[in-house]
Amino acid sequence: MSDPAVITCAISGAIANREQCPAIPYTPEEYAAEARRIVDEGGVHIHIHARTREGVPSYETEDFVAIRDAIPEQVGDAAIINFSTGTVGVPVAKRIAYLEAGRPEVAALNMGSMNYAKYSAKRREFVFKFVFTNPFDEIIELLEAMRRLGIKPEHECFDLGHVGSLAPLLDMGLLEPPLHADFVMGVVGGVPASARNLAAMADNLAQVDPDHRHHWGVIGIGRDQWMLVAAALTLGGSIRVGLEDNFYLPSGEMARSNGELIAQARRMTEEVGRRPATVDEARALLGVTAREPAA
Repeated sequence: MSDPAVITCAISGAIANREQCPAIPYTPEEYAAEARRIVDEGGVHIHIHARTREGVPSYETEDFVAIRDAIPEQVGDAAIINFSTGTVGVPVAKRIAYLEAGRPEVAALNMGSMNYAKYSAKRREFVFKFVFTNPFDEIIELLEAMRRLGIKPEHECFDLGHVGSLAPLLDMGLLEPPLHADFVMGVVGGVPASARNLAAMADNLAQVDPDHRHHWGVIGIGRDQWMLVAAALTLGGSIRVGLEDNFYLPSGEMARSNGELIAQARRMTEEVGRRPATVDEARALLGVTAREPAA
């Protein structure tokens, strides 16, 4: 039990809505109530896509700040706040503006461009498909802003090449070890969901800067999530669950809250002989320096 795992929750995402899953929070108060459930069940790191009160995905500063302000009212300093910067068609300047206003401890950063799709084998057609563009110029601009603001980047790697893209950025002095990477698996167009592929990504991260021990976790999309959680825990990584990535418990029952998904992740962590990291341990593992939130 000496090997803690950081349990992260992706609280809402930006694609699904309540017609698909009634538990998805819309208002800041609902985000805060979900944060309370997450922390009570062992989660210490909360990944946020903002929404308006009507549930529409938002990249407006006021919506991010309202959610950021509501969560500590429920959980205090018991959770690390993480803002997403991933989107399609939103200028980098707009994303930097909400980072400046919200000053999260961590911000997610997509590490490369890719085809991004969902496929229906039953219908033999794509449910959706688009090119998810994340060029180096944008990555560098976001990294420079994060360094200036004291925000730790979470490198979301959707394929093996995205892990390799960390090396030149480290060499340029834009990153400081330890790195914090999450391997996103199960998106059509990215790395397929398997334990072997997960191990390969972890091995490649270790080679980016062998003098330091980096932190990594897995983000499993869809119902492969629980298999990937088990694999990551066995391999020594951390885990992310939540209504952004998957609505369902291993039984096939739809979760009634993010707390139910976190509770399942906590049980799995303990069953393999590990334990959930405390929030202080999570900050240390992610390379985050605790600081007072912005006024």
